[in-house]
This record gives sequence, C-alpha cells and structure tokens, in this order.
Amino acid sequence: MYSIKNNHNIFPCGDHQRQVSDDDEETEIEETAYDFHDFNIHQAVIKNFLRFLKLYRTCNEAYRAAILQHQDNYIKDRIRRLYCFRFQNINIPVVVDVGSGTGILSIFCAQAGAKRVYAVEDTEIALQAQKVMEANNLSERVIVLHGYVEDVGINKKVDVIVSDWMDQLLLYNYENMLGSVLTARDRLLKPNGLIMPSSATLYIAPVTLPDRYSSKIDFWRNVYGIDMSAMVPWAIQDAYEDPCVEKIKSENLLALPQVVKRVDCYTINIKELESFKSIFEFQCLTRATFHGFAFWFDVEFSGPVTSPADSNAPPLQSSSNHPTTSGQKRKRDDPIEAIVLSTAPDKPPTHWEQMVVYLNNPIDVEQGHKIEGSVTWTPNQEEDGPNVHIRLEYKSGHRSFVREAVMR
Repeated sequence: MYSIKNNHNIFPCGDHQRQVSDDDEETEIEETAYDFHDFNIHQAVIKNFLRFLKLYRTCNEAYRAAILQHQDNYIKDRIRRLYCFRFQNINIPVVVDVGSGTGILSIFCAQAGAKRVYAVEDTEIALQAQKVMEANNLSERVIVLHGYVEDVGINKKVDVIVSDWMDQLLLYNYENMLGSVLTARDRLLKPNGLIMPSSATLYIAPVTLPDRYSSKIDFWRNVYGIDMSAMVPWAIQDAYEDPCVEKIKSENLLALPQVVKRVDCYTINIKELESFKSIFEFQCLTRATFHGFAFWFDVEFSGPVTSPADSNAPPLQSSSNHPTTSGQKRKRDDPIEAIVLSTAPDKPPTHWEQMVVYLNNPIDVEQGHKIEGSVTWTPNQEEDGPNVHIRLEYKSGHRSFVREAVMR
C-alpha cells in the first residue's frame, strides 16, 4: 500500500465521487503496476519540451508562453495588483489542469503565480506527479487529484482550464480528453474564464511520399531479381491499413491544405464532435505520384469572447451554463497577439508529427490536376477501446475511390 500521511492532495476516485476535503487525515492508495505505454507518452512529451526549449511556440514551450501571457489577467494572485483593504473580497484565481500527466503544465501555472491549481490525472502517473510537486515544494499549491475530471469533487468554480488534450488526429484519442475539457468547462469554468488552448484547426492535404512508399511496397517487386509482386497487396495492408504517424515536409504536399474542422473550446458542444463530414477540392501544384492524405493541426491560445460594451460579459458558450447572447457583437483577444502551436510540415517538428492515410493504389497526377471529395470522421467505442473511423471518398480524373481507415 502507498500511504500519504497528513496529505489531502491525491486520491483515487473509484466508482463514486470524492470531495476535496481537509478532513482526510490519511489517504491510502494501492500501488499497482505502471502502464509503461502511458509513461512513455509522458516521457516523449517532456523530451520534446527539452529538445525544443529554444523554439518559441513549440509544444510545452507554447503552453508556457501562453500561461505567462495570460498570467496578469487570469492566473496571478490579485492581492499585489489591487489597492484594497477588503481582502476578503479579493479573488484568488483557481486553475484546473485536465489530464495533467506529470504535472508540468500545473507547475507552469504555479510558477506564473497561481495559488491554487488542481492537477487532475486518471492514470497511475498521478502518484509520481504528487512526488514531483513535493520535490519542488509545490504540494500546498498544486493539488493532485487521481481520477477523472468528471468524477473528482472540485467544489468551487475555476478561472482557468488548461489541458494538453490533442492527439495526432487532434480530436480523438484513447482518453477522449477534449470531452473531459468540455465537461470541465460546463461544470467548473467561471463566466469569462480562460481555456488553454482556446481553439484548434484540423487540416488535410494530398501528399507524395515516393521514398517511403518504395521502401515498404516497391521492395517486393524485385527481391534479388525475383518477382515477388504477389506480396504487394499484403505489404500494403500490413504497412498502411491504419493511419501512419509520419514526418512530412512542405515539398511532400501536392496542393495547398484545406480545413477539415475548426474547434472553438469556448463554444463547441460535445455533440458536434460525434461525427462530421468535410468537403475538399485540391488542385495539384506539380506533377508527381499521389500516395495519400496528410492531416495535421494547430491550436491557438486566446482569451474568451467578450462584448466591447461590457468587458465583464460572459463568454459566448453553447452550454446551458454559458448561454449565448445573439444580439451582442462580440470579439476575442487580438489574434495577432495570440500564441499558436502548429504541427504543420513547415513548422518546427513536434512529437505529434503528422498523420498520413495512404491510398491502396497510388495515382499519378499532373500539375493542375483536381482531387475532390470528402472526409467523414466517426468516433466508435469498441471492446478494445475507443477509435475513430475515417472514410475518404475522392475522385481523380474520371475515377472514384473510397478509402477507409481506423485510428486506434
């Protein structure tokens, strides 16, 4: 058993809700085997931050820069900035970090001046996160809660929600983190509160990747002078049946990217993510072989929508807790000043890289050639965990194709 004496910061939620309380004198947590797949994900994220520390707006550095950008208005203790003798009325901002992992974003918030941060993490990494807080003398300010944000008992409204919820395909991963962020928004966020990141955009573009395709597929056409092309269908299925995480470059793009989905974290309803379809029409910029479709995303760290006439107006929300006022003209923080984290091929590399859905059969295209069609995204809940079903319907010349893939 793992015992925390006189510490109220971390506990498992189990199947019932637990309230954050100062009455628990001892909380015991059964030590279980670590999920090293989960651990490796956190390690990759941290290494990514260390590797690109000098690249502003990349991965965790973008989060850190955004936190610092918004610290005065949303995060920092206001006692030092208000000349007021009625201290009982001074607001002490509260931050919740959804899916906090190792707690690095929670620490960034504490370093930016937050006096209370709830680091919510449902995996066993929460146990180590608690030790991280203790090692950095932050256990009094950063409260690690072991459980889902839907279940933990945070009994006060919060000023800021921060979360690294993005997957390679942006919206769907095995944790369904964005759904948890939206739940936290509807249940916990104060009117005019801050969400980081505030919005996200998913892109698609046709790509040519001859070297990678050749190394895995064309290899079988001539093996030591032996025609083994009968293996090609098997090789395609084995290598490219599911979406592949790849490092692509700008020169791999056959056409300018187009938007698949825009997500405004202040306004979007969870039902809008259940399934969606996007139409595309590309015009090829060069003569090449069309090998597949690439996906990537960017996220922006902006403040909430406010009315020019009323700086205290609540954010424009689609939930019942944050009603929409259609008659007001609203604006968001100046987007020129917003920090943007991008996983685009022409941006500094990240641990997300890009996602490619390869075609079953590559197509030779000429400059000016049109590729048109649609992409449909549908999340599913399978026995082995959640996934997203991707259906690409596209036409090249006078031929029509359908490509289906599952991201697990």
